[in-house]
Amino acid sequence: MSRAHALVATFKTPDQIISAAEAVQGAGYKNYDVHTPYPVHGMDDAMGLKPSKIGYFTIAIGFTCMALFLFFIWWVNTIDYPQVIGGKPFFFLPAYVPVLFEITILTGAVLSVLMMITFLFKFPNNAHPLHDTNYMKQVSSDTFGIAIESGDDKFDEQEIRALFEKLGASSVEMIYLDPEEINYRPPLFDKKFIGGLVFLALFTSFSVYMHMNKLLYLPPFDWMTEQPRLDAQDPSDFFITKAGMVEPLANSVPRGFMPYKYQNDPMGSAALKNPFVADSANLALGKIKYDIYCSMCHGYNADGQMRLTSEYRGNPPSLHSSKVKEWKDGQIYHVMTDGQNIMQSYAGQLTPEERWAVVNYIRALQRAFDAKESDLQ
Repeated sequence: MSRAHALVATFKTPDQIISAAEAVQGAGYKNYDVHTPYPVHGMDDAMGLKPSKIGYFTIAIGFTCMALFLFFIWWVNTIDYPQVIGGKPFFFLPAYVPVLFEITILTGAVLSVLMMITFLFKFPNNAHPLHDTNYMKQVSSDTFGIAIESGDDKFDEQEIRALFEKLGASSVEMIYLDPEEINYRPPLFDKKFIGGLVFLALFTSFSVYMHMNKLLYLPPFDWMTEQPRLDAQDPSDFFITKAGMVEPLANSVPRGFMPYKYQNDPMGSAALKNPFVADSANLALGKIKYDIYCSMCHGYNADGQMRLTSEYRGNPPSLHSSKVKEWKDGQIYHVMTDGQNIMQSYAGQLTPEERWAVVNYIRALQRAFDAKESDLQ
């Protein structure tokens, strides 16, 4: 048996629908809605609508997911897999701000939409009594409509008809619920619904695979997957050695590169002179590079108090020893360039200017730890 769902009325102009909304709101009706083919300015005020509270939910879920992701980042970097990278702290928050911002926006927006579809629109139930009615066809094109549902406490068909006629409605119609809509239940566990989801997932996966891996690579568009080149450790018939990886010729250097004159000659490096003055800019550069590349072993104060974990046994020598103080600047520069004992060369990480700046900064630390009375004046 059919049941009344709503009494609907259509109007010709935006002014009429604004007046109708104000009249229905003023009469005390609560369960009603307005349908227009395009947004009508002032409709929210006419209907007495309050600002949506969805924004509070969105920001709450966004901040919650951001906090969970921030905890995950902290746990990985400090508990599960801590690493010393360039002297940076284990948990370096500024590096993760862009990621946390994107997580907040993405989770807040996506989960808000999913919650509205699921709870407000009762997904997957997409049936609605107004669908496929002549009223909906009209208000989707060039007509303005208002619908008062039968569930409203003040619903009285005769009174509402009289109100619509008084407001100048061009048509008034009762919309009924079909028996199938009355007894409709979302087919969450229906075999056809589940089967449709499975088919959609398989079809989408197959389509994406064929498109990304087959269709896009039809000749001649192979996107350079086949190239006349040699991968690492591939054999080659071009060279006499039959190897694709050939060592450079002896004494050959890259273009524009100046070889280090005192390689494996720590005593000869004493002849090197520091070409940079230890001014404020040079010392600032030296401090930055020292903190990144040197402090994890020698300590921030160059006193040998290393910052690595207990897995490393023993501390590197202090740079405040009399031996290092008596070294020439060129000898400290040589250690950074050529390496010494278990210390590797840092020529690949620091430019010559940066290495000399580190030398100046080390000298400043030595002078600060063994300051003379004249330095304190």
